[in-house]
Amino acid sequence: MDAKEKAPITVQEAGRRGGSKVRERYGVEFFKEIGQKGGSTTAKTYGHEFYQTIGKKGGAKGGARVRELINRALAMEESEKSEKKG
Repeated sequence: MDAKEKAPITVQEAGRRGGSKVRERYGVEFFKEIGQKGGSTTAKTYGHEFYQTIGKKGGAKGGARVRELINRALAMEESEKSEKKG
């Protein structure tokens, strides 16, 4: 491959590069501002209930994994306690 030919990049890499350029040009505060602007627009468009709905969906999906990790940690603590006693 010579200097004129470039290897194709993934969509993920293109997004990362674009985000880095925007951060360099406008700063980190820019992302905060556009996030708040988007959140306000979403709230006005869909209402408070929308956030409740997506929060429940996210909690239901991620909640099972969190519960699993907590239970695993508790089981490890119990086994460590019983090893120290015995």
